[in-house]
Formats: sequence, structure tokens, C-alpha cells
Amino acid sequence: MVSSVNNPNKTLLLTRGKAAVRRGIWLVLLLGFALDPANLRAQQAAATPTTEQQTIQMLLQRIDKLEARVSQLEAEHQGAPRPEPVKQELASITPVPEHSERGPAMGAPAAPQAQGTQDQHVEPDVSNPEPERMDMSKTLLRIRGFGDVSFHGSDEHESTTSFSLGQLNLFVTSDISEKFKFLGEIVFESGPDNFYEVPSGRTNEFGVDVERYLLQYSYNDYFNLAVGRYHTAIGYYNTAYHHSTWFQTTTGRPLLFQFEDSGGILPVHNVGVSASGRIPSGSLGLHYVAEIGNGRASRTPLQEEPVQNEVDENNHKAFNLALFARPEAIHGLQVGFSAYHDLLTPLAQSPVSENILAAHAVYMLPNFEWLNEFVLVRHAPQDTTRVFNTPSFYTQISKRWGSYRPYFRYQYINAPNNEPIYPDVGLRAGPSVGLRYDAAESVALKLQYDYNQLRSQPGVNALTLQLGFTF
Repeated sequence: MVSSVNNPNKTLLLTRGKAAVRRGIWLVLLLGFALDPANLRAQQAAATPTTEQQTIQMLLQRIDKLEARVSQLEAEHQGAPRPEPVKQELASITPVPEHSERGPAMGAPAAPQAQGTQDQHVEPDVSNPEPERMDMSKTLLRIRGFGDVSFHGSDEHESTTSFSLGQLNLFVTSDISEKFKFLGEIVFESGPDNFYEVPSGRTNEFGVDVERYLLQYSYNDYFNLAVGRYHTAIGYYNTAYHHSTWFQTTTGRPLLFQFEDSGGILPVHNVGVSASGRIPSGSLGLHYVAEIGNGRASRTPLQEEPVQNEVDENNHKAFNLALFARPEAIHGLQVGFSAYHDLLTPLAQSPVSENILAAHAVYMLPNFEWLNEFVLVRHAPQDTTRVFNTPSFYTQISKRWGSYRPYFRYQYINAPNNEPIYPDVGLRAGPSVGLRYDAAESVALKLQYDYNQLRSQPGVNALTLQLGFTF
């Protein structure tokens, strides 16, 4: 049992309650007296003050009764505390906040504590309440959507003109805390998948892919950590443009950076750990990215999922290191390179060492862009001294005039015919030319012509009309 002498906080609360009673009743008295119709009529008709004196006397008697009740409660509190009646009485005269992020509401009993802890508790000052702070234990979930619809056709053998639904991309982010964040990309797209030009799945049937799935930790500008499924930092395009055509100037990604399930040759996705940040370099603006993960499957069989989301086909881990600079002297310029290494273990073949070297020079302004990237893929089977090189590059340039942005891109991939991992890729090269029209801030209409030269096959002409949007 704690007396009011040993618990000055509760005594202070009762004293404030008595003061609040007096102030509240006098305020009611004055307002009631000023607005009482009888009083107004008395002023107009010069009535006798007898009624007024009786009213004042009744109110004074009520004040005396309330003060006596408060004194009685204080005496009971000193003898044997009874929290619930006190709580109910004070609740009738003391304003109680509906909600507090930092603790229990004023006037409500706190959770049971030890006596020493209870004595040290300091009652908050209600005259200067602290501003409400955000509860960082509650996540702030944000979802942004992207999509596109296309009409396309080509003169490729057995192809048809078709309306096609592109990827419906839900970009999800959440602030878990000040340092931790979640990022995800959930994509709905129609089949079939096209793993390295080998169809898989049912035609026209929608499927769901989790393309990115990351828990990010930001310590400072020099060290950021991400764990999960990410876009590998090979070159520039793969981390600058993700799963939304609306962001891209063209109707699609360069052949070099096509996704694995669309016939791409690079490990665009990886599952593992990625560290990134700035390098102290002054106006040079150096940055680094270091990654380690499962890498991609060896394309045997071709129908298997190329991204190793859960099980790695071997104990060797893929790693990638990228460095790039954004010099302050040339606004919009970024130059960099990356080196990727993995060990592939295709079925019925010896292991193949894979090295991917990439370099890029990009100049990006709001109304002008010039993208240039070169990638060399080197495959070296361990049972031979021969090395198979697959060079590839693209260049893309565009200029914006108002809502119109014409663009041009040339791309090139040349894999040897007997390449141990890419025997089906061969030569692919040709130009693309198009026009993007921003019909609204969130809607873009694109018209693009492509010519694709193939080794030992006729070239393919294609035309695409695409409507991309965000919501």
C-alpha cells in the first residue's frame, strides 16, 4: 500500500482534480448566468434580483458538495487505495486523450509495476504535451502498379499479328524501421515462358512471378545491405530499368538484357546478398556494388527455371563486383564496369567456368539520353583449354521534344555455334527505331520498328504498338 505522502503524483492528480472542479463550475455558472433566458428577460424588464441570488446559492451548495466528495475520496485513498472509483471520478472531470503512441492515456491506470518502479514514475505535464511521434514498429506499406498492352506483328515464319497483355507489375515497398526496408516486385504475365527460345508452360495462361524480393538495411551512404532476390549489377540497364516498360524509352529491353524467361543470356536475377554504397572520392562520385548468390542454372534441361530461387545446383557461389563513377563536373554522366564469376555444372558435361565482363558509358538528361554498353561472356569448360567468347553490345540514343521522344537503338550478340552454354543463340543483330508519345503523365504510347539479323536464317522485320501506364 502506498500513501499519498509517499506518492506525490497521485496527490497532485487529486489536487488538480479539485482545481478543475472549481474552474469548470465557475465557468458553467458564468455562461449559464449570461445566457439564461430568464436573466435576459430580467435585464429587459428590470426584474428583482431574488431569483439570481437563489441560483447562485444553489450552485455554491453544489460546489461545496463536490469539494466534500473530493476530500472524502482523498481520505479513502490515503487509508486504502481504490483505483477504479478514483479513475471513474477523475474521468468525469479530467479530459482523457483517446490514444497515445508513447504510453497509456492520462487518467488511466498504468500496468501493474513493482513498488520501486511505481514511485519513480513521473506524471506527464498535461499543460505542455509532447507531440505525437510515429510508431516505427508499424510498417508503411506502399504499392505502385505498372502495365502495358501491345499490338505486334512480324514476317517471321508461322507468326501472327496479336494483341498481347504485357506484365502487370506490382511494386511493393515498406518502411519496416528507420534502417530496414522491404522491396518487392510481383509480376503477373501470360505464358508461355520462353526459356532460351524453348517454350514452356501453357499458352495464354497467366502466371505469377516474384521478380524481386529484398530486405534492405541502410547504415549510411557508404554501406547498404540487401538480402533476397535482386537484379544483378551487371552493366547499367539491368539495375536502372526493372519490370516496367513505362519507365523505358523503348517497347522493351535490349536483347542483351532480356529476362531469362524471355530468351536472355545473362544472369539478370540472382538470390543472395548485395552490398552497395558510395566510395569517398570527392567530386569523382565513385560507387561500389558487391554481390554473392546462387547464380543461374546451367540451361540443362532448358525447360527448368533458370533462377535458382531455393536450391543451388552446386556448392559454388556466384559473385559480382561493380564500380561506377558519377562525376560532378559532367552532370548526367555515369561510367563503370563489372566483373561476374560463376561455375556452371550442366548435365552430362564437365563444369564450365563463366566470367562476364561489362563496361558502360551513359549520359542521361531529362530531355536527352545516350546509352552504351559492352558485355563479354567467357565460357571455359574444365576438360579443355578452349575458351568460348560471346561479345555483345548496344547503343541507344533519344531526344525529347515536348511530349514526343524519337529514339534509335542498335544491338549485337554473336555467340559461337558450338558454344557449350549458348548453342542456340548464334548471331543476332539489327537496328530499332521508334517514337514515344507521353499522352499523360502516367501514360505512354510507343511505336517501334525492329529488324533482327540472324545467322544462316532470313532477317526478321517486326512492328509493335504499345500502350504503357502506371497507376
